[in-house]
Amino acid sequence: MSSRPALVVRLRNWVGDVVLGVPALRRLAQRYQLHLVGKGWAADLLEAYRWPVHPLPSTWRERVALLARLRREVRAGTGPTGGRIDAVCFPYSWSSALEFRLAGLRAIGHAYEGRSLLLGRAVPRPRGLHEFEIYWQLAGALLGEQAAPPGEIDLALAPRHREQADALRRVHGIGAGYVVICPFAGGTWDKKPKTWPGFADFAARELPRWGRPVLICPGPGEEAVAHDAFPGAICLERVGLGAYAALLSEAALMISNDTGPGHLAAAVGTPLLSVLGPSEPAQWGAWGPGVEFVRGPGATWPSAAAVRSAVTARLGAP
Repeated sequence: MSSRPALVVRLRNWVGDVVLGVPALRRLAQRYQLHLVGKGWAADLLEAYRWPVHPLPSTWRERVALLARLRREVRAGTGPTGGRIDAVCFPYSWSSALEFRLAGLRAIGHAYEGRSLLLGRAVPRPRGLHEFEIYWQLAGALLGEQAAPPGEIDLALAPRHREQADALRRVHGIGAGYVVICPFAGGTWDKKPKTWPGFADFAARELPRWGRPVLICPGPGEEAVAHDAFPGAICLERVGLGAYAALLSEAALMISNDTGPGHLAAAVGTPLLSVLGPSEPAQWGAWGPGVEFVRGPGATWPSAAAVRSAVTARLGAP
């Protein structure tokens, strides 16, 4: 049997949330054998850590069956739990807590949506903190030792992802000092779009002034917009998150909406201009010392002049 007990961890469903939770996972991995459950892209994103990542099934019956199988497997390898907590539920939903309960796992998670009775241990969800700090504190609650959160995420990159990024740069003739843009964003904030309306015009009129290669990596379903609205950018399709992170790690700058790739850029230490309108950076913004939020007054979209000024501060005058 392993000297470290096993811990089943349900990840959040969005790229940005998983990225923000990486330091908490690394902290837990010092004491536990992690067995992660998350979206299909999570394994590629976290490959460098060599944690087992099980794809999250689409139905609740399949999810319960997967969690029950993991319970049997991890207990076979580590022995009886003695009633201890053997799972972490990062999502806030009632259904995720129910799935752990039906699978026979005792999970720690936040007391939210009346799900405390379903969890092995429910802790209050802190108010007024960034989500990064909330995930960090949940790990600390399980470990029984709180500590100041790190100032950066420092996402590890797998060697093969660096090789994939190098190959893409060679094939497309991408030189040093390139800029990556992400004009996409999933979901809304307070029922308002999270995509800067001036992004396409800025990319066409302003970015060419710097004379740098501009890259865009659309996700599934975003390819047509990338080609039609951003014809001046080098479009790299079907790039996995690990290779995307490696590409970002060598970029001079990323300009992004409030979206997962912006979190990726901050996590690998790339200077990031996060162009925001209605989003609230104090709770959900990208985390890291190289992050700058560009927004207008009263949670409005910034002007092109404001974004141009921020780019100039990072890249120098065109």
